[in-house]
Formats: sequence, structure tokens, C-alpha cells
Amino acid sequence: MNVPIDISNTVIHTNRLTLRPWKHSDLDDFFEYASVPGVGEAAGWMHHKTKDESEMILDMFIRDKRTFAIELEGKVIGSLGIELYNEDQMPELADKAGREIGFVLSKDYWGKGLMPEAVAGVVAWLMNEIRLDFIVCVHSPDNTRSKRVQEKCGFKPYKTREFKTTWGEIRESGIEILFREDQ
Repeated sequence: MNVPIDISNTVIHTNRLTLRPWKHSDLDDFFEYASVPGVGEAAGWMHHKTKDESEMILDMFIRDKRTFAIELEGKVIGSLGIELYNEDQMPELADKAGREIGFVLSKDYWGKGLMPEAVAGVVAWLMNEIRLDFIVCVHSPDNTRSKRVQEKCGFKPYKTREFKTTWGEIRESGIEILFREDQ
């Protein structure tokens, strides 16, 4: 069962990062990484074409109170959202508290171990403070970076599902899962 999430008063510090709620003043940093071709496409959304598009999504992040800004040395370099998992596709988890996470990182920071650090920080918060029983995370078969982050953070293969990108393409995606007792 999906558990309500509100990150509006939550700040998570890791060794190098601060994960915090988004602010309107983050727009330039957000557009800078979200407008780079290949960044969003790996996660199933088109890179942003205009700052207005980024602003609309930033407003949603702020309103919905479930997406962290990932900050390094005062600059926002990515995001980590706590999404609703598809309960219809996983009825066997109905008696357990859970959510799905998704993440994106500026291409300039790929390969530096920052995303596993961010994911580990949020996983610890979700498991220890929110008391989730499980977290799922999805990746497309060609997104080996995302799959590797999930593996480093202890997620295990669970099942596959069809995923529809924002441009309408249907992809077979792997669902990874992490149970509280396995972390």
C-alpha cells in the first residue's frame, strides 16, 4: 500500500550532498541539467526545451512535496522523487507499506558515486523515519547507470512491467525492490 509522503520539512545530509525540498530559486540549476539531451530520456521523459517547461515542473515538485532537490556545494545537480508505486501490478504487496523512487542527475556529475549516495540517504530516511516495508525502483533495459545505482543500494530484481515514456514509446522496464529487512 502506498504511504503518504510529505518532504516539505525534511533535509537529508550525506557525506557530500544535501537533499532538500525544491525552491523557486532553483529554476536555473534545474533547467541547466534538465535541458541536456539524454538526461531525461534515460528516465523516460524528454529533456526540457524551455525554462518555462522547467518552471512548470518545478512548481509541481514544490506543490506535491515528494521530490528532493539534490544539492552539491550550493548547486542543484539532480532530483529524487518518491512516487506512488503501481498497486495493481503488485497486489502481493498490499499488506506492506511502500513507495517507488525515481532519480535523475546532471550529466556533468555522472560516474562520481553521487547518485548512490543520494539514494542511500533517502532509503535510510524512508525505512527508518517513515517506516516503509519496501521501496521499488524502475529502470529501462538500456539504462545501465540507473540499474547499477539500484544494485549498489541493495535493490534486487523483482519483476518487469511496461512503461510508457512521455513521448509515447512503450518500454519493458525492470522493477527492483528493497525490503526493510534486507537493507
